[in-house]
Amino acid sequence: MSETPREGLPVIVIGAGPVGLAAAAHLVERGLEPLVLEAGEGPAAAVASWGHVRLFSPWQYDIDAAARRLLAGTGWVEPNRDALPTGRGLVENYLTPLAGVLGDRVRYGARVTDVTRDGADRSRSLGRERRPYLVRYAVGGQVREVRARAVIDASGTFGTPNPLGLSGLPVIGEGAAAGHLTGALPDVLGGARERFAGRTALVVGMGHSAANTLLSLVELAGDEPGTRIVWAIRGGSPRRLYGGGSDDQLPARGLLGTRLRDAVEAGRVELLTRVAIDRLEPATPSDGVRVLGTARREGADVDLDLTVDTIVNATGFRPDLDMLREVRLDLDPVVEAPRAIAPLIDPNHHSCGTVPAHGEIDLAHPDEDFYLVGMKSYGRAPTFLLATGYEQVRSVVAALAGDRAAADSVELNLPATGVCSSDLAFAADEDGVVSSDALALAGASGGGCCATPSGPQTVTLGLGAPAESSGGCGGTDDAASGCGSTPEPVKVGFATGVEHGRSGDE
Repeated sequence: MSETPREGLPVIVIGAGPVGLAAAAHLVERGLEPLVLEAGEGPAAAVASWGHVRLFSPWQYDIDAAARRLLAGTGWVEPNRDALPTGRGLVENYLTPLAGVLGDRVRYGARVTDVTRDGADRSRSLGRERRPYLVRYAVGGQVREVRARAVIDASGTFGTPNPLGLSGLPVIGEGAAAGHLTGALPDVLGGARERFAGRTALVVGMGHSAANTLLSLVELAGDEPGTRIVWAIRGGSPRRLYGGGSDDQLPARGLLGTRLRDAVEAGRVELLTRVAIDRLEPATPSDGVRVLGTARREGADVDLDLTVDTIVNATGFRPDLDMLREVRLDLDPVVEAPRAIAPLIDPNHHSCGTVPAHGEIDLAHPDEDFYLVGMKSYGRAPTFLLATGYEQVRSVVAALAGDRAAADSVELNLPATGVCSSDLAFAADEDGVVSSDALALAGASGGGCCATPSGPQTVTLGLGAPAESSGGCGGTDDAASGCGSTPEPVKVGFATGVEHGRSGDE
């Protein structure tokens, strides 16, 4: 078989979400031709599905720099940089206009099923590096193929939630009960209201998705008598989600945690800990589902036998790697992320505030010019930020364009308050604006090198970041403070009164 030259072929971007469209914007700016394949019927279909949820970082951190430059000449009006958008607002006011500028470079209803080297399976090495990529996708009931000089997989993880089983497997009967599962972020107070009103809901999970759903259910229950809310977590305590109380350097985090804790203590939410679901069965004579397993209730270990109408499986996500079986990947065996970034994002030890900037060199795989970016690059870790994804694709595209210096100079500009907490969203008005009082609360100091000054400040993480920008550093004894002065990636986080990630779970 003759080889197709890679020169002149497009760069395939899988997924037209925020990071995928940002990658396309950077490619256009660098003079490289992108082709974006999106499975949904419009831009950012996954984001649109949770459009009712407000993001926890303001617009200034949600818009990619290259995308902003691409939009600048079109008459696009940038939203209030300090407001917190909803998912719907992100799609309508940013991603849809961006996709419009990219035009026919974005194809919808195109679900990628396979990626490989053209004419070489995973085991073939001879001449592999010269071969372009072959991307197979389904559109309109037809199977099509396109060749590419490089592939950037920004398809995310939203379509592949973790199963309910404690061991990483679906519980027995989970497939048959799929109609009773909602996914992580149902619109409890909107389109899904009738599904929950006056019924029993089981929320499984201990992340911000679970917390947002629980608080929406509490609000619904206030208007709809008979609404019962059961919250199931695998750990022994929800302390990590509640936050560190008075020890928390981000007191606004307590806006979510305190509300949820109050709801549990008031009996509006029934908390079950140490939950292990073993089986789901049809409930008779009702049309609900019977949840069987074990749990701890009020300090005692009990058999779990619970009949509910709906299960909110806010159990996190995992990457779909099936379509990449013929690509040579170097993935961490724990979190299924590129091996080099896995220690930086491991949810057993990190929250998003402790993840340093990383770029192309950390995202590379044995198959040259193939990259996982965005949520999918984090594998099973939930510590991803949009700003991190934008920096990833900036670095990756610089490398594809041959600009090694720009690819290696990675940095991340983040606010020192609020970016790792969804709680400010609860303080926002209907336009997403957070009052100065709430911002001041989020900016309370806590001491130490990374203490947060009053009000939102910016910290820069990564190669070339000045040491004094690391959130209050640059004093008379940087070495003693742990800030350092060498241009190395800096891990900056905020004390929460509990250990980062899952390491603090009981």
